[in-house]
Amino acid sequence: MNKLPYEEQVKKKLPAEEYKKIPRNPLYVILDNIRSVHNVGAMFRTSDAVLVKKVYLTGFTATPPRDDLAKTALVTLNAVPWEYHKDPIEVVKKLKKEGVQIVSLEITDDSIDYVEAEYKFPLCLIVGNELTGIRDELLELSDIAVEIPMFGKANSLNVATSFGISLYEIFNSYHKQS
Repeated sequence: MNKLPYEEQVKKKLPAEEYKKIPRNPLYVILDNIRSVHNVGAMFRTSDAVLVKKVYLTGFTATPPRDDLAKTALVTLNAVPWEYHKDPIEVVKKLKKEGVQIVSLEITDDSIDYVEAEYKFPLCLIVGNELTGIRDELLELSDIAVEIPMFGKANSLNVATSFGISLYEIFNSYHKQS
């Protein structure tokens, strides 16, 4: 087994703008009040990996163009469809009207283990602030809340790490159903 050199990996890829034109999975993402630009960049990369239909950046979440965001997101800022909306509530209400299941990644008194949740598609995954989590108003609009079990001392993982784990589980669930 030999590792493919970076140049060979890149040759297999389309130009970034072409990725906006290919069919995407019925997965939406809301990143609300994410304070770390590096987390936002990492979540763009994960969204690109599973061909998320659209990323909604809300609240004070960093938006392109920003050099520090581009550095972490690499080539994905031009490949992933995204929009900025100050108010995430409006986005959630619009998506709900379109029949999108709203899933919050949050520890609540009613959270479901992320691998045991019943996902319905289209679906929107909401992640919130690194310290305060998802706003109560968004939780109230959510169809379900999912959490990643933590067996050690920490209560949670880094938001970008949690996002990646959860989004891949949701992605796999979608492909098992379709």
